[in-house]
Amino acid sequence: MKKVILLVTLFLILLTGCGQGNETKEKDSKKTAADNEEVTLKVASLIPPMTEILDLVKPKLAEEGINLEMVVLGDNVQPNTALAAKEVDANFFQHVPYMEEFNRNNDAELVPIVPIYFANYGVYAKDYKSMDELPEGSVIAIANDVSNIDRSLSLLAQHGVITLKEKTGPYYTQADITDNPKNYKFEEVDLLMLARMYDDADAVVMTPAYAAPLGLTPKSDALLTEGVENNFAITLVARKDNADSEAIQKLAEAMTSTEVREFLEKNYDETAIPAFK
Repeated sequence: MKKVILLVTLFLILLTGCGQGNETKEKDSKKTAADNEEVTLKVASLIPPMTEILDLVKPKLAEEGINLEMVVLGDNVQPNTALAAKEVDANFFQHVPYMEEFNRNNDAELVPIVPIYFANYGVYAKDYKSMDELPEGSVIAIANDVSNIDRSLSLLAQHGVITLKEKTGPYYTQADITDNPKNYKFEEVDLLMLARMYDDADAVVMTPAYAAPLGLTPKSDALLTEGVENNFAITLVARKDNADSEAIQKLAEAMTSTEVREFLEKNYDETAIPAFK
């Protein structure tokens, strides 16, 4: 009888051990599947070279198990609206002052992740080769959002075209112009309309992204340029709630790689200057 009890006990121990072993294997299997599961990262953008950079890093992210899905939108409002509404995970089209203005106006919590490149702002004129040639009373078109009004006026003040009083708020406006020797008139238009104004205004202040389709570059065609001593780098932006996620951080790492730097230096020269080290 004792032998029977001993055999039954041993059988139960073995059965329990097998069950635990199977359970461990099942957990390990589920963990491996989870580790290998692909993450989809939606990033809103607008135009080259922004879209080209995202295309460039997509294969690298795929190796990390991240499926980068680029969402190309038609204006400079939708990418932030979509990000704030969690329709996308990040966006790549704007500088930080523009993002900050969106946050203020929409009670949003968008945050900068990493600056990627400086879009060298410039003044372009179809009929004039220098600012000295621009006649008195000329119309200069500038973007109509507050951050880019500030940027345009700052560029002109940097080169002595106008004088601005000391800044008291976050942005300069036309009301801050204290001296305008040639009585230039500033026409504020939608950012995406700037290229069209090249034929209508006497001069236009715009980024290389909007000058390039007209065959214009800062080095060859701009009457004045901005350079890189500013906080207007085109930046990868996410939300406060996902900024530290592994997928966003891997995207930031890929976008600040040697490959991206070399791509910008080879294909965009002075029009998109790397903002990362």
